[in-house]
Amino acid sequence: MGQENEHRDAGPASLDPTGERYDLVIRGERVLTSSGIRPREVGVRDGVIVAMQPLGNGLIGDEVVELTPDETLIPGLVDTHVHVNEPGRTEWEGFASATRAAAAGGVTTILDMPLNSIPPTVDVEALNVKRDVARDQVHVDVGFWGGAVPGNTGELRGLHDAGVFGFKCFLLHSGVDEFPPLDPDEMEEDMRELATFDSVMIVHAEDSRAIDRAPSPEGDDYAKFLASRPRGAENLAIAEVIERARWTGARAHVLHLSSSDALAMIRTAKRDGLRLTVETCPHYLTLTAEEIPLGATQFKCCPPIREAGNRELLWQGLEDGTIDFIVSDHSPSTIDLKDLDNGDFGVAWGGVSSLQLGLSLIWTEARQRGLPLETVVTWMSERPAQFAGLTGKGRIAPGYDADFSVFAADDAFVVDVTKLHHKNRLTPYQGRALAGVVRRTYLHGEVVDGETPKGRLLRRGMLG
Repeated sequence: MGQENEHRDAGPASLDPTGERYDLVIRGERVLTSSGIRPREVGVRDGVIVAMQPLGNGLIGDEVVELTPDETLIPGLVDTHVHVNEPGRTEWEGFASATRAAAAGGVTTILDMPLNSIPPTVDVEALNVKRDVARDQVHVDVGFWGGAVPGNTGELRGLHDAGVFGFKCFLLHSGVDEFPPLDPDEMEEDMRELATFDSVMIVHAEDSRAIDRAPSPEGDDYAKFLASRPRGAENLAIAEVIERARWTGARAHVLHLSSSDALAMIRTAKRDGLRLTVETCPHYLTLTAEEIPLGATQFKCCPPIREAGNRELLWQGLEDGTIDFIVSDHSPSTIDLKDLDNGDFGVAWGGVSSLQLGLSLIWTEARQRGLPLETVVTWMSERPAQFAGLTGKGRIAPGYDADFSVFAADDAFVVDVTKLHHKNRLTPYQGRALAGVVRRTYLHGEVVDGETPKGRLLRRGMLG
């Protein structure tokens, strides 16, 4: 889809005053810098950006890549919400397939959630098991969240010292018995513990009491499922997160916000100086409850995709900064667990697979709203990197990792599930026309080929 880049061993006469030689030089009219999209030459050495100069200076590289006029060099995306599920449920997803899908979508760093794998990442021993399994099969850089479950408060500091990026908890059943939920008092106790070493509690915020009192979700009518996960359940749980953060002084993060009702209290909490961050996901920003067909359980996720009016308010929350960033919440399962034959929303596993599609999904919607590519990349790369403390990720600037995506913003494609790299090829986006094609992805200055795993395992504050 578009011509291949021209590779050259030597460029024009160099105007580079340093006369340095680089492993890789990428030249183009459209390079996303901290001051916007500019004509630049980027010099890479040992996997790190070490030079950026105006286009035409002729940086000298062992490999020189010339971007075509329709290509923009953007930083690799950072997706801090991915369920890889290996080991234990590797038939759902695995490190090789997930990271291959990530790279195909321009994502160069993922953080793996602590549940759906067996064992879940709730102690250092389980973290080591997961790292050992991942080590030789990742195509992008991978870090890990720890889990906060009843009874493991004493394990949290050890996990932090072992390099997890923070801790996830649920306020209702997680969907898997080996990762039980905390009640709000237990969450507060763990937040007090995390505050002593300045870690962050990331919360699946739905209130179990509200859902217990909601209508039953059985059947093929999405409206019935939506009524079973009311906004009130999300609003109540987010209020608990906010107040427990206020009482403890801990950092707190609301995962996958879907209820626009909660935006007002989030704004207030931020105005009050609470250390609160919030994410949302492509499915809440691009899909609507009104368009979900009978029995289309590939659309089921928790919290649910809500109405069109709710979606508009989420976009406003992004634009005004109430919502901090966008990540996938890639949560696949085997196809049989989606209960496609019966289409029963009460039975099907809840989770949307979009790791490979997120950038194009959000760009397609954003450009229709008059939002520039720079803003989309900020939401999907720079801000999640900042949130996770990934200081070398999320920007094209000297000193940062040479993680790039070559993105053709005006190209287009139709989603074809057979071309997706995640293990169980089911997605609610099948057949959807999207703008923006990821032509190539670079990790540490090398093209990700999907064959040779070159990703690294990340620890908070250092590379592992």
